[in-house]
Amino acid sequence: MKTLLSILAFMACIPLAIKAQKANTMDTQKADVAAITAVLENAYFKGIYEGNLDLLKPVYHPGTLLFGDVKGQPYAKTLDQYLDGVANRQSPKDSGKPFKGDIISIRAVNSIAVAEVKVKMYDFNYHEFLSFHKIDGKWLIVNKMISDVQE
Repeated sequence: MKTLLSILAFMACIPLAIKAQKANTMDTQKADVAAITAVLENAYFKGIYEGNLDLLKPVYHPGTLLFGDVKGQPYAKTLDQYLDGVANRQSPKDSGKPFKGDIISIRAVNSIAVAEVKVKMYDFNYHEFLSFHKIDGKWLIVNKMISDVQE
């Protein structure tokens, strides 16, 4: 009888433990999405707009590759090539042309995430998928896919 009561007490606690685990997972996902949102808004979009490599470079993993298409032409660059282009162009801020960065969605699972964003700058409307990896507690872009779309 004592064993039966112990088993019943244990089984009664299982739903509470599962509920607590789900709540912790949801809280972690919310915190990760908030952290990635901050990277995008405070460094990524702002760095692109200002042409500020001090903001942009730290949000990328050094091995990041960029792929996609621009004006129908294939686009493939290393991170260094991309940052060199940003450094040697007139920034959207200095050009006086419209700039807008929008977050469409962010999905995070453990230490990986994907952000879907739109960036309007110069005469381009970029639809982007940014892959993130959490390394040493910091969310870094590890891959950037872009396509210039008509809006």
